[in-house]
Amino acid sequence: MRYLLLLYSLFFSLLLVLPTESSAQWIRTNGLDGENITALAVSGNKLFVGTSGNGIFLSTNNGGSWNVINSGMTNLFVRSLAILSNVSGDTNLFAGTDNGVFLLNNNDTNWIAVNSGMKYGDARALAVNGTSLFTGSCNEVFYTTNNGDSWTSINYGLTKAGIYGLAVSDTNLFIGTFGEGIFRSNVNGTNWTPLNSGLMDTVILALYANGTNVFAGTRDHGVFLSTDNGTNWTSANSGLTATYVNVFTSNGTNLFAGTNRGIFLSINNGSNWSAVNSGLMDTVILSLIINGTNLYAGTYGGGVWKRSLSEMTTSILLTSSQLPERFILQQNYPNPFNPSTSISFSLPSQSFVSLKVFDLIGREVAIIISEEMSAGNYSKQWNAVALPSGVYFYRLQAGSYTETKKLILLR
Repeated sequence: MRYLLLLYSLFFSLLLVLPTESSAQWIRTNGLDGENITALAVSGNKLFVGTSGNGIFLSTNNGGSWNVINSGMTNLFVRSLAILSNVSGDTNLFAGTDNGVFLLNNNDTNWIAVNSGMKYGDARALAVNGTSLFTGSCNEVFYTTNNGDSWTSINYGLTKAGIYGLAVSDTNLFIGTFGEGIFRSNVNGTNWTPLNSGLMDTVILALYANGTNVFAGTRDHGVFLSTDNGTNWTSANSGLTATYVNVFTSNGTNLFAGTNRGIFLSINNGSNWSAVNSGLMDTVILSLIINGTNLYAGTYGGGVWKRSLSEMTTSILLTSSQLPERFILQQNYPNPFNPSTSISFSLPSQSFVSLKVFDLIGREVAIIISEEMSAGNYSKQWNAVALPSGVYFYRLQAGSYTETKKLILLR
C-alpha cells in the first residue's frame, strides 16, 4: 500500500512540473472562428484585426474577446493595418481597404475616410517611416505626412503591376508587385529602380526589412533575401517546405514567415527555417504580429491564433544545436532552372569545402564555394546567367567526402 501511495505521489508531482498542452501549442482565440484575418496591428494593450468582409475587431485582453469597431467605415474588406504616432504623441490607426484608407484617431470611436489625392481605391499595403505613411494603391504609391489629410503620388519609373508589399529600410523604400518583381526608391519616391537580379519569382506577396536584410515572400518560390539593399537576391528556403509566403514579422533575430503551409521560424536570418505549427489547425497564414510575449497569426477561415514566443524559440534553439550526423549534398532546386538555382548541403564537422560546377565535357565553369566552413546546414545560390542552356554537374568536396549531382539549365 505504501508503495502504491508513493507511485501516486510521484505521478502527480510529475504532472505539476510537466508543461501544459496550452503552453506548448497554438491556441485559437475566442470569437473570430470562420473569419479571414487579413491584417493585424498592436498599440499598447490593444490588438486590432482586419477581415475580408466584416471590417475590424479589437481585443484588449490578448484575444480573450473581440469587439467590432466599424462605425464610419464604408468598406469592410480590410487589406492592411498600420499604427502611426503623430507629433503630439497620439496614436492613430490606419486601415487600407478596397475603397481607400480610413483613419481612427486616438481614443475616437468613428472612422473617417482619408483619401484626398489618391487616384485608386484599393490600399493593399501600408508602411510607416517616422511620421510618414506610405500606401500601395493598385499600381501607384502614395505617401502622407499629415495623417492622411492629403496624399502625394510617387510613381516615376513604376510599371503598371499591382502593388502587394511595402517595406522601409533606412532611407530606402521597397515595393513588391504582382508580376514585375521588386522596385526600390528613396523615401521621397523620386525614381524607382527594378531590382530582380537573382529573383526566380516576380510575383511578390510580402516584403520585410529586418536590420540590413530585406526579405521577399513570393507566390511560387518561397523566400528570397537581399543583403545589399535589393541589388542582388538569393534564395533562402533551407527547411522551408512551403512555396507561397504571405507575411513576415520578427522580434530581433527571430524571423517568422507565414505561408500556405503554416508558420516557419528562422533564428539565423533565413539561412534555415523550422516549422512551428504544433496545434495549429488552420495553416494558411494571412497575417502575423508580435504582441508582448506572444505571436499572433491571422488565418484563412480560422480566425486568430496565438502562441508563446519563448516556447517556439527555445525548441528551435535546441533543434539547431544538433549538428548533422553525416555529409549530405541535396539535389538543387529548382531543377531545371533559369537562371538561378539553390544548392543545399550538410557538414557534420568543420571542413574545407569546395563546391564547383562543370559542363558535360568536364570543364570547370563556376566556383561557388572554396573556403573553410563550420559544421551545419547550408544553402547557396548559383546564377548561371552567362551560360548557355544544357546539362551541368555540381560537385561538393569536404574533407574526404565527394559527391556529384546533375543540374539542367533550361532557357
